[in-house]
Amino acid sequence: MNEKLREELINILESGKNIPEEYKEFIFPTINNEYELSYNGKMTKEDILRGEDGVTALPLQKNKTFSGISYDNWENLLVFGDNLQFLKTIYKNEDNLIKDKIKGKVKLIYIDPPFATEDEFHNQRGAKAYSDKIKGTAFIEFLRRRLILANEILAENGSIFVHLDYRMSHYVKTIMDEIFGKNNLRNEIVWTYTGPGSPNMKQFNRKHDTIFWYSKGDKWIFNNDDIREEYKDPNQGLRKAFGAKYSQEDVIKNRKRGKIPEDWWYIPVIARQKIDGIERTGYPTEKPFKLLEKIIKATTKEGDIVMDFFGGSGMTAFVSEKLNRKWILCDIGKLSIFTTQRRILNIKNSKSLTNSNNKYNKGFHTFSTLQLGLYDLEKTLKLKWDDYKNFVSELFEFELKETKISGIIMDGIKRNYYVKIWNFNENSNSSIDEEYLKVLNSSLYNKIDGRMYIVAPSNSVDFLNDYYEINGIRYYFLKIPYQIIKELHKLPFQKIKQSKTINNINNIDMAIGFHFMEQPDVESKIYKKDNSNILELSKFYSKTTIDEHGNEYDNFDTLSSIFIDDNYDGNNFRLSKNYFADELNYEDGKICIKLSNNNFNKIMVIYTDIFGNEFKEVFNGGKNNAR
Repeated sequence: MNEKLREELINILESGKNIPEEYKEFIFPTINNEYELSYNGKMTKEDILRGEDGVTALPLQKNKTFSGISYDNWENLLVFGDNLQFLKTIYKNEDNLIKDKIKGKVKLIYIDPPFATEDEFHNQRGAKAYSDKIKGTAFIEFLRRRLILANEILAENGSIFVHLDYRMSHYVKTIMDEIFGKNNLRNEIVWTYTGPGSPNMKQFNRKHDTIFWYSKGDKWIFNNDDIREEYKDPNQGLRKAFGAKYSQEDVIKNRKRGKIPEDWWYIPVIARQKIDGIERTGYPTEKPFKLLEKIIKATTKEGDIVMDFFGGSGMTAFVSEKLNRKWILCDIGKLSIFTTQRRILNIKNSKSLTNSNNKYNKGFHTFSTLQLGLYDLEKTLKLKWDDYKNFVSELFEFELKETKISGIIMDGIKRNYYVKIWNFNENSNSSIDEEYLKVLNSSLYNKIDGRMYIVAPSNSVDFLNDYYEINGIRYYFLKIPYQIIKELHKLPFQKIKQSKTINNINNIDMAIGFHFMEQPDVESKIYKKDNSNILELSKFYSKTTIDEHGNEYDNFDTLSSIFIDDNYDGNNFRLSKNYFADELNYEDGKICIKLSNNNFNKIMVIYTDIFGNEFKEVFNGGKNNAR
């Protein structure tokens, strides 16, 4: 850095201005690898970890705990939300639900991200499964940011497996070399399978995927005896294993011991199996049990933590559960969450690990469903006061630090300005109004600089504006639910969108910031017709009434999907049937669905909108008992 540049930077810092992007490489120089990909939009690792991409750690909110076999001080986790937000929450390691439980303790990460191509996958009925939103370098950077965080949370002897096809694998290998180190590439695994080709093909039939296995460092787990395969020739390998002379006893040992598999695996695709909702769910891009079993057995031990942050059909959790590994899954799609939930809850009825003709016949370990980035307001406001303070400090990105000024307690610091958390429990009969701020200002005037933040429920704030100014001091209101104050954020908030079609359930998407649930307005009923039960939906409106183009949503416009448990036990929702909006028939302003269970005791229906909000209701023997 020359003297002129040094003076320019000093002047920028002294003026209080933001440092321009072009100066950052001089302040935070990076050591270049032998080779690396260079492209527009590529951020430094340091900027990503600091949240310069606009994505920050967010608090987790627990929805429900499904009680099963207990681990000491551990629950398996099924997380609905943006995986980058979740990875940053793990990296920050401050959330009470996961503090000191995950970071640095994950022994295996397996991910099967969307392959970022214009080509479209098809499900077993021939319908399109998904086509990705972002491609090329945008996809590379999308995945790279997540891999950077993944490396930070792996155990020192942990491993990561990234599953790709021929379209992007060579690019992803380069960025994995950058992040994990090219010397930590343990294997490039080729998964081969068979299947018909297209008519009049003009190239060889493409029937393999690539899986890159990297260790975090120079120590890793490889349980070679757990994954050995029988020799085709019983005497194969005897000389190598037992020397020039070997006995009949050595022959028997060798046959049992088997060989360590090569780095190409032939495992039939799951599409050949019958859909039963447990072993095979029909979820697009679902991978076979044997593929995950080989990976998990090879690189983890019982009780180790396995993570998949592109959760999909939940196969990683399903296999981990059967192999007695702890697991963490994250996905942005409601279908993924409900599919995984059903799989684990019904695992007792799945196939035995040793004999596929028998049932597994074991229960599941306790797991909890969590969410981040989209919160239940009622649950938030019912938190214990200390938990509430921790929760809002994560939401609004400030440090909890109690300070007393002129007898007034400040709860935290945000960008060198004070933050006060309004105690709505102690002030249930009052609100933040002009008189309150004038009294506050009379004590704080000349003792604070420029601004102050007040965190409060929106119904406790009497101002429509985002701030109120007195004597040159701006009092900003950080409201719950939140009104976006643009000047406080690097990027505008962006919601995850739920798909209206099975075609797009694996679309690449991401969230910026957080939102609170707004239950849709629903009118529905169940009635009998021709000895069948019919679910009729006559009204579905979201609280968000205007789309991104300024047009008003009509009835059903924001409906994403309907999930049904037609044998609801009154406690645990088990997905039995789901419908996306584009599959439903609209007649005379109504949607009618013929239910498969004509003699039900209870049916639970969950309607979701494109913003991830839900409306749940239970029907008792044909009588509506909404909740």
